[in-house]
Amino acid sequence: MISPAKDPYASRTDRGSAIIARKDPVVYGDGKYADALTPEQLDSYESDGFLLLENLFSEQEVAGLIAEVERMTRDPAIARREESITEPGSDAVRSIFMVHALSPILERLAREPRLINVARQILGSEVYLHQTRANMKPGFKGKEFYWHSDFETWHVEDGMPSMRALSCSVLLSDNDATNGPLMLVPGSHRHFISCVGETPSNHYKQSLKKQEYGVPDPVSLQLLAEQGGGIRTMMAKAGSVVFFDCNTMHGSNSNISPWPRSNVFMVYNSMENTLNAPKYGLEPRPEHIATRKAFKALTPLDKLKLV
Repeated sequence: MISPAKDPYASRTDRGSAIIARKDPVVYGDGKYADALTPEQLDSYESDGFLLLENLFSEQEVAGLIAEVERMTRDPAIARREESITEPGSDAVRSIFMVHALSPILERLAREPRLINVARQILGSEVYLHQTRANMKPGFKGKEFYWHSDFETWHVEDGMPSMRALSCSVLLSDNDATNGPLMLVPGSHRHFISCVGETPSNHYKQSLKKQEYGVPDPVSLQLLAEQGGGIRTMMAKAGSVVFFDCNTMHGSNSNISPWPRSNVFMVYNSMENTLNAPKYGLEPRPEHIATRKAFKALTPLDKLKLV
């Protein structure tokens, strides 16, 4: 196990918070492994740590995806599974994890060339699914996701070695200022925020509802936002997709509008960045949260067929 002193991204140790310069590339292999993005789009992703591709999926495709996610949220068998997470203080479904294993339609979505080839191009390798989930932010009840870097959690609690992973959020509903859209801090991916607090056992059971450890301190957040040019809100139509680096600071407000906000969330990790043991003797999180047992490279589909 790498000691905190030798770990370039040590976090949740007995030391205080810190801002650490990123040691890893953002775009690997000069972005030549695949050709899904233009050079201008690659430059934008490398600079900001995220990229919004609008109207990537048609209305018909979105309708098929929405129908599948709604079917899953109504299925009592799925609601009883550990993969299903409810809102704090409510029975409303917040997230369903490992959706690619629970739904053939969403398994095909994960292999859709419009998504997977972007991941392969940025990460410079073949990729596998570290995590998938459907996120629902129901009207009136959808709680916020506080500011965090996914990599901080994946590094500490899952043993992900380096920042060679990315997420994509497929918007299944229109995202506007009223329903708690994704917010990102441009340029924040170039700095790792070391957080304070020793991670409790089975932390995931609480953190998936409300995260309290691995949360950056207010001073670091303010510095990131001021240096990066503020906060960017991802407001776009259903069918758009947001790709963002695993270390980009992000969060979202609660949804007190009458209208739900939903998306399908895929985490692609490089086949050259598979997981080690979690840090500090923590027990590995369940397979539906962090793929550990079967690292299988995804093969792109020829064509997505939802209906």
